[in-house]
Amino acid sequence: MNNILYPKTGQAIVTVLERLGHEVDFIDSQTCCGQMHLNAGYRPEGLKLARDVMTSFERADIIVVPSGSCTSTMRHLWRDVAQDEHDDQLVTDADAFAPKVFEFTELLVDVLGVTDVGATFERRVTYHPTCHSLRSLRVGDRPLRLLREVRGIELVELPEDDSCCGFGGLFAVKNPDTSAAMGLDKIANVVSTGADVLCASDNSCLTHLAALAKKSGSMSRDTQSTMVAKPTFEVRHIAEILASTGSAT
Repeated sequence: MNNILYPKTGQAIVTVLERLGHEVDFIDSQTCCGQMHLNAGYRPEGLKLARDVMTSFERADIIVVPSGSCTSTMRHLWRDVAQDEHDDQLVTDADAFAPKVFEFTELLVDVLGVTDVGATFERRVTYHPTCHSLRSLRVGDRPLRLLREVRGIELVELPEDDSCCGFGGLFAVKNPDTSAAMGLDKIANVVSTGADVLCASDNSCLTHLAALAKKSGSMSRDTQSTMVAKPTFEVRHIAEILASTGSAT
């Protein structure tokens, strides 16, 4: 998703890591991690992609992922599904692969030991902790620790920040009304902060919220018959904020 739809996110990660003195390789043979297939019940197809990814990255020291949900898939879901399918070899391979996989903010704070990455971003920003990063990876306040060190930023707390945005992959497809209602609640909370930028570590969640925000002025909540004012905030992956030097936002 990032490679095709949001290349600036990947570029931002490379910018930050190279600024910190690290060498970054992009493996051309890599594919989707298979999360979408596995969540939809296409287990053979998803596990094939898991094997392909592990083969592509077999010589890598560390794999950094700009998505909590994909990180969780590579660290946990591959093994769980392989075990359910009685694929003992894939379980063993997934166990060996998982310790090399890090969500971007985990890598910066836990492995590289930095919170100040030399960023400048002079905007009013609020942060949405995505469900997989919050509940599966338990990244905690690592993203906030990084954002607090950004020069010029005005970081404001998001009310009910631990609530789901309503995306959830197939959940949004199979339960569109509930998904939209949850998203509108999240958008209302973002608007209440006065932030002009909403950031998160998963572009899938940001895509969902940006699409809802774009048309939310004409959408109503059945529960309270209230209208959500047309939001004016934009969305950014956290990596793009951490890559910024203030010369261009």
